[in-house]
Amino acid sequence: MEDANAPITHRRVLKIALPIVLSNATVPILGAVDTGVVGQMGQAAPIGAVGMGAVILSAIYWIFGFLRMGTTGLAAQARGAGDTAETGALLMRGLLLGGTAGLVMIVAQLGLFWGAFALSPASPEVEALTRDYLEIRIWGAPATIALYAITGWLIAIERTRGVFLLQIWMNGLNIVLDLWFVLGLGWGVEGVAIATLIAEWSGLALGVWLCREGFAGQRWKDWTRIFDAQRLKRMLQVNTDIMIRSVLLTGSFTTFLFVGSDLGDVTLAANQVLLQFLEITAFALDGFAFSAEALVGGAVGARNRGAVRQASIMASQWGVAGAIMLGLIFFLAGPALIDLMSTSPEVRLAARDYLIWAALAPVIGVASWMFDGIYIGATWTRAMRNAMIQSVAIYVLALFVLVPMMGNHGLWAALMVLNIARGLTLGWRYPKLEAGVA
Repeated sequence: MEDANAPITHRRVLKIALPIVLSNATVPILGAVDTGVVGQMGQAAPIGAVGMGAVILSAIYWIFGFLRMGTTGLAAQARGAGDTAETGALLMRGLLLGGTAGLVMIVAQLGLFWGAFALSPASPEVEALTRDYLEIRIWGAPATIALYAITGWLIAIERTRGVFLLQIWMNGLNIVLDLWFVLGLGWGVEGVAIATLIAEWSGLALGVWLCREGFAGQRWKDWTRIFDAQRLKRMLQVNTDIMIRSVLLTGSFTTFLFVGSDLGDVTLAANQVLLQFLEITAFALDGFAFSAEALVGGAVGARNRGAVRQASIMASQWGVAGAIMLGLIFFLAGPALIDLMSTSPEVRLAARDYLIWAALAPVIGVASWMFDGIYIGATWTRAMRNAMIQSVAIYVLALFVLVPMMGNHGLWAALMVLNIARGLTLGWRYPKLEAGVA
């Protein structure tokens, strides 16, 4: 493992970033296999049920994404400060919080599923199959949410190869079991759910083993430290700020889709296709943002102001390079990628009209992505939350002004304004962040 206070180099940045980029690349493969396997049953309802069930659980689990980010920032700082006891305690706090949240979800499953179907009703057949799927998958909630803490902790100690190994193991096992349970044993939708459940719990077991360093000695069961009121309060504050920021960000993208739906079905479909380019961008740039989280967090913990600046600059240089490369790929290969995602001539034509925005998005948005990583590492989450509130207010104003003037071009321009505002509001606060390291 890299020394927390070792010199920050481009090699170190890439050592953290590249496994994350590779592990993110495996995520869409699993979804495609899940869909393809149930598609072999020759009926539409199972495909809809697996897709709907996965979306419902993903939306619920997403709420706990703060656990990954908060754990990374706090654990990286503890490691940078040389506080091995607190590093191990943070892992235990995260695991306990994740496990407890998962148990609450199991107990509250009837209400959760009722709410989900009330918001997104389906045919009786699809809903029945989706319930079968969810009633199996929900038992993996403690493992899935606890894995957020494990992933965050591994990033904090710069063991992102472990994160890659986790993804490969879980997705690979899930795919093998999908094929066996559905195509071999004929278990249908339930087979897909059982395969994922087994992969989740086996992933937790592997994750705990990968974090074995955090359980060394007796510090992992230092309950006085683990349940220390001040440390718990700090963790709660950091995680609450991140959750508010994330809710606002997701709400902004949801608003984008809702406003787009008023511009016609073809425009809505074209926007949905182009949003996949933004998802690819997020997957690709996550690695460099995570590098910033780990390295800035370690530098803040060590009270090394120069290292904070160096980590921020080096990680951002790679982020900018990646963003420019993605923008060029989208601009040059975008038409071909659009044709792969849609066979409708109208949707293809409309998506080409707005392709320039998807090509510009990585370059325009890279500052916001990288500053997010820097602020999470420094646990300047209140400032990040406030910057998001300001940015969303600017975004809403841009929607009111630009959409009536420019239609869907105005909608995309407003989304670019959101990312510019995020970059500027975070960048404006950055000197204070750096000056506060002492």
